[in-house]
Amino acid sequence: MTNAGTHYTLAVLVVIFIFSHIDRNILNILVQPIQTELGVSDTAMGWLTGPAFSVFYATLSLPIARLADRTTRKFIVIAGLVLWSMVTAAQGLVRSFSHLAVARIFVGIGEATTSPASHSMISDLYPPERRAIALSIFSAAGHIGMMFGYVIGGVINDWFGWRTAFVVVGLPGLAIALIAATTTREPKRGAAEARSDTGEHSLGEVIRYLKSRRAYLHLNASAVLYVATIFGFNVWGPAFLMRVHGMTTSEAGLFFGPVTGIAGLLGTLLSGALADRLTQRDVRYAMWIPVGGALAMIPFCVGFLFAPNPVLALTFYGVQVFVGTFWMGPSFWVCQGIARLRMRAMASAVLLLNINLFGMGVGPLLVGVLNDALRTSFGEAGIRYSLLVLCLPVLWAAGHSMAVNRTLAADLAAARDR
Repeated sequence: MTNAGTHYTLAVLVVIFIFSHIDRNILNILVQPIQTELGVSDTAMGWLTGPAFSVFYATLSLPIARLADRTTRKFIVIAGLVLWSMVTAAQGLVRSFSHLAVARIFVGIGEATTSPASHSMISDLYPPERRAIALSIFSAAGHIGMMFGYVIGGVINDWFGWRTAFVVVGLPGLAIALIAATTTREPKRGAAEARSDTGEHSLGEVIRYLKSRRAYLHLNASAVLYVATIFGFNVWGPAFLMRVHGMTTSEAGLFFGPVTGIAGLLGTLLSGALADRLTQRDVRYAMWIPVGGALAMIPFCVGFLFAPNPVLALTFYGVQVFVGTFWMGPSFWVCQGIARLRMRAMASAVLLLNINLFGMGVGPLLVGVLNDALRTSFGEAGIRYSLLVLCLPVLWAAGHSMAVNRTLAADLAAARDR
């Protein structure tokens, strides 16, 4: 595949990932109006934004990744895009919370196709010395999608209602699926590293191999803890601005969305570029970068929650998001480097299963439960202290990131031996 073809395929995968995050995150900015119309609690909305999506997204990514390691990956991504786009639009037609929950589950099922297959494709498009930035560009698309989800959702809700917002963001995915199907090609496995494809591995062999890589186990633990904090803030940050600082839905979307998207985009790209450059000197930089981001994140979390006005709060939050994304590109670089050629989608899927099941699933739900528990004592301001609890897991995550480095060089070498 030519350089132009390589970059074009990455660009299409990026666009698809942007829309996956628009469709996934638009619900976050619509929490308040949905609650008002459907009459549900914070705990219910925490379940809807967390486990209702993440459990199915995470668990189904494993069989889908297994399929991706054995068959054509681009059509798996495209099939998922069609499914989640249709279901996102259908959320605008629901008449009860249970119907919305079912739709949310199917969004998770559709989006389970995207990351593992895309990570595997990107690793066959770009050699190791350029892979971290390529994976970071792909990951950064999530921040762009999140930004547009907040902005579009907030503005359309104020003008036309939350139901219209779901329809508007869902339907374009069908056109993107057609473009992807007709203009992209499947990359050859191992081509970017001039490695021959040694064929499929049994499921048992894949599981035993990944379990034997200590760096991979610690990588999973660190990613779960980073995401528990980050996603909890992503989901409940707009509600915090509305409850504590009196913002409207559109104001929260117009300000929280771009701050989150731009800061996350810049942080993810910087960490990927640093990883590509610095790991040429010492592979341990791949984990030192996330550790630095985690330690820098804590004071800005506190600043966001206790700032006296929304402008200062959002300033702190921008820095929090910027350094909080340093784990992404380097972590996926490590994940793909540790895995053998026909294990890459599965390695990514297991990592994403843990991230989404335990990180994305627990973070928002924990905040929702704490909000309801603290409301009696603190009223709507209880959300401040619920989010404060989420500042703690990143310190634990930093410890696991450091533990990755104990065996990282040996685990990377083991993957190249075959």
